[in-house]
Amino acid sequence: MNKTTISIIAIVIFIGVGLYIISKNTPVGPLTKNSSLKNIVVNIGNESFELVDGKAEKDIVAGSATKNKVFLFGEPVMGDLDKDGDNDAALLLVNEPGGSGTFYYSVLAIYTDGVYKATDAMLLGDRISPQTVEIQDGRAVYNFAERKVGESFQVPPSIGKSIWVNYDSKSNQIGELVKNFEGEADPKIMTLGMKKWYWVKTEMSDGKVIIPKKEGLFSISFDQGGKVTITTDCNSMGGSYTQNNGIINFTGIYSTLMYCEGTQEQEFAKYLGEVGSYMFTSKGELVLMIKFDSGSIIFK
Repeated sequence: MNKTTISIIAIVIFIGVGLYIISKNTPVGPLTKNSSLKNIVVNIGNESFELVDGKAEKDIVAGSATKNKVFLFGEPVMGDLDKDGDNDAALLLVNEPGGSGTFYYSVLAIYTDGVYKATDAMLLGDRISPQTVEIQDGRAVYNFAERKVGESFQVPPSIGKSIWVNYDSKSNQIGELVKNFEGEADPKIMTLGMKKWYWVKTEMSDGKVIIPKKEGLFSISFDQGGKVTITTDCNSMGGSYTQNNGIINFTGIYSTLMYCEGTQEQEFAKYLGEVGSYMFTSKGELVLMIKFDSGSIIFK
């Protein structure tokens, strides 16, 4: 056996061992956002929709210009929902069936035999204001704002709500899990001026998340006279605010002018200046909602 043959055999063995090690140490199932989640069949009621790049539509009637539209809102959120050790996904779907309603649904995509399979959709509400989707304790948690009972759809949603969605692997069905939160906050009695609020994170509808590098430096306080005080990791800020039925406006915002290396102040202030409404959650959070449903700033 010549040297060239021996070298080729050695390379083949090396590659084979390397691939074995990689496959042995790679967790089952994809760990990141997967494009196949945007090309999946979902069922809403008795209708089936095949998403292509996160969108699907059907004629209301044959040849009609009005379409029954379904599309993904935001990015899939990954996590183990069926307790089998691989990553599944929580999806937020929007259905515009051609009338005045805009309906939001929870759908879970379970990773099975190398592919994602969607559960049936569970209605969250009509014309709600979605905030975040999380996975906690093996359940999908949908956080959003809704209106008070009897309020017109012309009134912006202002009541924070969280729905925990549980997956039953035996039936492949999902349902709301009613959790008993001992000491849970009551959004109905919470107020802007009840405390100093500390920035937890900013979440944009395109999936971008901004988290403070150091906790406890960014805060916002509201007094009863309409004044707002803001601290950052560099300067102090202040100004005025008005609020009514969940709508909030900041005016006359000013800032000290110190220079700080590596500050997050500019990005924080940019999104704060785009806020148009607010709500409270049952987790004791203040959520300042950026206009046009483009994101939210969460304080606690």
